[in-house]
Amino acid sequence: MKDTIKPICIQVEPKDVNFVNRIMEGYEYLGVVSTLDRKAGILIIRATPDTVGDVREILAHLPIEVQYIEA
Repeated sequence: MKDTIKPICIQVEPKDVNFVNRIMEGYEYLGVVSTLDRKAGILIIRATPDTVGDVREILAHLPIEVQYIEA
């Protein structure tokens, strides 16, 4: 079976966790955000193959620092 979920793991400042979640909500859940470690600001965003590019584009233009990490 082909994998349909494209997880994106990122790290932001802990104070920005809710901001990233609200942005994804505002974009009609192009990706679903889950917090892996709130104190460290580690999030996973689950996107589909059709939306993963859009999610990465949004993350690139946020006014906060976003670091891609390995999960």
